[in-house]
Amino acid sequence: MNALGKYIGKRLLWTLPTLLLVALMVFFLVRMIPGDPALLILGDDASAEEIAWLRASLGLDQPVPLQFLYWLGNVVQGDLGNSISNGAPILPLMLDRFQVSATIVLVAVGLATLIAIPAGLIAAWRQNEHLDVVIVAVSTLLMSVPSFWLGLVFLLIFGLNFGWLPVVGFVPFSENLWAAITYVILPIMTLMLIEVGVLTRMMRASAIEILRLEYVMHARAKGLSERRVLLRHVLPNAFAPTWTMIGLVLGGLLGGIAVLETVFTLPGLGRLLVDAIFARDYPVVQGCLLFTAVIYVIVNLIVDLCYPLFDPRVTAS
Repeated sequence: MNALGKYIGKRLLWTLPTLLLVALMVFFLVRMIPGDPALLILGDDASAEEIAWLRASLGLDQPVPLQFLYWLGNVVQGDLGNSISNGAPILPLMLDRFQVSATIVLVAVGLATLIAIPAGLIAAWRQNEHLDVVIVAVSTLLMSVPSFWLGLVFLLIFGLNFGWLPVVGFVPFSENLWAAITYVILPIMTLMLIEVGVLTRMMRASAIEILRLEYVMHARAKGLSERRVLLRHVLPNAFAPTWTMIGLVLGGLLGGIAVLETVFTLPGLGRLLVDAIFARDYPVVQGCLLFTAVIYVIVNLIVDLCYPLFDPRVTAS
């Protein structure tokens, strides 16, 4: 087996115990919530018979290790149980909500990458000059602004003052494409600007390190133009660390935009988790936590598997 095959096999092999550990942590974190879930769901006025029935229906009357094994077996089969609030199957409910979150995050991160890569590269090329100072200052400012605050500012300006975009609600893409786009423009803009700051700083730092290496000086000594040096020698090597950051950002946002979805009243996965917490819907909470953690692991696995495309040296590790 060649080095690339060994690298891919090693990454795939490590993913299995990681997913098992994630499932174990999610299961026990939910069980560590204070109070009896059955009592919290039914309320203080529930009778002992009602509490005992709900505990049995949730499997809470079994020993914890057996509860975990039973739950893990169902998870492997794609069965995360049913919501206590409405009785709907949890997995289809999460997948439907995840489409909204994934659309916003993927578009926002994609646009942020298209802006941040050239901006960071130019800043590194003009290090310590006026253009570099401006790019660093803007990216630092964007990194410092809370996403929920920026979202509220956009709602105030473009929604209330100018009336260009809707403020509350959501329309599925399958019903009305143009209306759906108008509802996601502001959250995409908010996420995009925040992540532009993060990725620009990362790209700039990576490019500065590459510009100091000997092969770049050798390329310049051969008479290559600055444009060719940057695009052919600096960009491919400087993009590898930035690609890792993109994976971390993408995985984190896919499972962590609950605040932004609440600000823009979007029916995404984060909003589902928040609503389930308030409703004491523990099966949905458990399912959402597991789903977001698995998505994070899978996204980082994809990043690792794509890494040899940017830096073939990693296959030797």
